[in-house]
Amino acid sequence: MLSVLLKRKAHVQPNTASFGLWRLAVQRLKADRIAVASLLVVLGYFIVLLLSITGVIASDWNKQVAVSYAPPTFIGTSKEGAPSTPLAKPAEDFPENPADSLKDSFRESNTDIAEQQDNNTLIDYYGVTDPLAEDMLVINQQLDGQLVDQDQALKSTLAFGADKWGQDVLLKTIKGAETSILVGLLSALLAVVIGTFLGAISGYFGGWVDDVLNWFYNIFTSIPYLLLVLAVAAVLQQKGILSIVLILGLTGWTGVFRLIRAEYMKHKSREYVLAAKAIGVSHFRRMFIHIFPNVSHIALVQISILVVAFIKAEVILSFLGFGVPVGVVSWGSMLNEAQTELILGKWWQLAAASIAMAVLVTAFSMFTDALRDALDPKLK
Repeated sequence: MLSVLLKRKAHVQPNTASFGLWRLAVQRLKADRIAVASLLVVLGYFIVLLLSITGVIASDWNKQVAVSYAPPTFIGTSKEGAPSTPLAKPAEDFPENPADSLKDSFRESNTDIAEQQDNNTLIDYYGVTDPLAEDMLVINQQLDGQLVDQDQALKSTLAFGADKWGQDVLLKTIKGAETSILVGLLSALLAVVIGTFLGAISGYFGGWVDDVLNWFYNIFTSIPYLLLVLAVAAVLQQKGILSIVLILGLTGWTGVFRLIRAEYMKHKSREYVLAAKAIGVSHFRRMFIHIFPNVSHIALVQISILVVAFIKAEVILSFLGFGVPVGVVSWGSMLNEAQTELILGKWWQLAAASIAMAVLVTAFSMFTDALRDALDPKLK
């Protein structure tokens, strides 16, 4: 009986000990229902991103498909007010002043003006006497007929409403998600690459190299982040996705630098690094082949954190006018347009962009927290 228990124990222990950091992290993520739900939401956004990039969906987002400010379907067709008369009735004249010496001149001038207006009226809804007015009336009727046909071809309601130009808000939100998510991903990758490279050099070599890079790091952290971003945007003076990626990537590497530098200072004196040094391994291989796999989980967590931060930063830049150019839509540009629409009571573009951004940011943040806990070796 004792031998059977020892065999079972010997059989179980090697499998438990063979679990690596990444396998344990995957098991912890699977056990966390909130993390799984957040991951599914994020994957759904990425699927929409790929479909939008390939042109499967939202390729004609800028096409007019509805009337201006068409409301969402669940609200119904907007009720337009009664049309006003084409020719307004002139206001009544002020009573004459008997003591005014110029009353006769004013009376004659008003009479001449009234006669001239009656003779030069181009569109007379009670009868046309002027040949020029008759030609203009025919042209106006043709134009009115074309506008009526165009209005009949456009939709009066959409699932999530339309903007000022009759563009589908849902398609704009999907296309805006492509821009915002793409900017967040590329900016986060650039910032993590810069921060990891500089942090590895600073923490591994130390000495004057560490002093110079720390001085460079302190310059960036001493300036408020938003002011630094706006300053870099003003220096580049170009609008576009590439410019936004450079702006955010060149200003957002400081947090990654601080964490990676601390990890490299801790790992460079460990036995496996000293053994690699003893057999003549180069500095580059020691930094990025031996040490980096042991700190890569920190870089991965920082990417997920910075994606959320840079999506919000892109929205702020586009809202302030430093982001995407005219003709490119993002969540920030939609919010910029929505601020004028709110005055008219048209709230659906603001709601669509805000809800889409809030769901993605919340899901990504919750998944980042779960990933950070799953990759923490101190948690078991």
